[in-house]
Amino acid sequence: MRVAVVAGPDPGHAFPAIALCLRLLDAGDEPVLFTGPRWLDAARAAGIGVRKLKGLAPRSVDDDTDAGARIHERAAYIATENLPELGAMLPDLVVSDVLTAGGGLAAERLGVPWVELSPHPLYLPSKGLPPIGSGLAPGEGVRGRLRDTVLRTMTDRAVRAGERQRSAARVSIGLAAEDPGPAARLIATLPALELPRPDWPADTYVVGPLLWEPTDAVLELPPGDEPLVMVAPSTAHTGVAGMAETVLEGLSGLGVRAAVSMLDTPPADLPAWATAGLGRQDELLTHAAVVVGGGGHGLLAKSLSAGVPVVTVPGGGDQWELANRAVRQGSSLLIRPLTPDAVAAAVRQVLDDKAFAAAARRAADGLDEVADPVEICHRVGATV
Repeated sequence: MRVAVVAGPDPGHAFPAIALCLRLLDAGDEPVLFTGPRWLDAARAAGIGVRKLKGLAPRSVDDDTDAGARIHERAAYIATENLPELGAMLPDLVVSDVLTAGGGLAAERLGVPWVELSPHPLYLPSKGLPPIGSGLAPGEGVRGRLRDTVLRTMTDRAVRAGERQRSAARVSIGLAAEDPGPAARLIATLPALELPRPDWPADTYVVGPLLWEPTDAVLELPPGDEPLVMVAPSTAHTGVAGMAETVLEGLSGLGVRAAVSMLDTPPADLPAWATAGLGRQDELLTHAAVVVGGGGHGLLAKSLSAGVPVVTVPGGGDQWELANRAVRQGSSLLIRPLTPDAVAAAVRQVLDDKAFAAAARRAADGLDEVADPVEICHRVGATV
């Protein structure tokens, strides 16, 4: 089966797309990845067919302060720009990242079924949940349910505006105003980070995290036998700035070692008990007692899949939502604002209280319950 997988270049979205391509490749399919140029060589080296995703650069007419316009208007442009190459590969199926919606629009233009890939929990609004992004648990009792109803009312205006922008974008490229949606949704998270809802959409499946390592290098561990703290600053532009330096300051004198895993240039003047650089995080997690990182889904899911508890330093975007879900699950503590003293106290608490590690192992056990994303893709592709 020929599958076009479309995702933007942000690591939190490109990496799960690459991981899905590798799963499809192992199943005998022919995936082709459309993404930004940063990851094309690595994907090609892994045996995946690649194409540069066109239309990513902002245009003079774009308003990136408007999230709805950024997603929907840009999606229509991306769909048009990539339609010739997508059509030329004669795909049986298109998989489109939830934020790179142009892949789905292009699939509709081609008359090809498509699947939406969400590299995080399901973020569609629900009549049984508070608005996504609030970080709140579902309200209980009359007062709790009333609180959620009021909060949903406050966000409904923005939701309706987004729906109008979506319709206008569809019409602008020759599609019907009403959005039929994907044939299926792949929710690439752990069941422990998902919330039950009374209106779970049909053909929507939790498939477990789709994880990929951008390097084969192994980061050298600092000497000693003290507990290892893996530090992983957020790769998202909304992440907390200066995190690595502040965390290392907080860990000083705590009787731990630290390994700072990062895509960018590591901090200078590291102490003797710390190391830093680009290395496989899955390998580091086999040694780590605790992770300190941003609240991005990729790191959180990777850590919990390995049964390692997390001290979360959430930035913007969905990081606040995810951090609070992990706290409620019992596998994490949340720091805001980030200070050295807060880091020291949180890491010490997680190391001393074994309940955090036990909760992380329970989260990992939930992976036994997830659906197979390749089987779902095959089922949808076979409907053509």
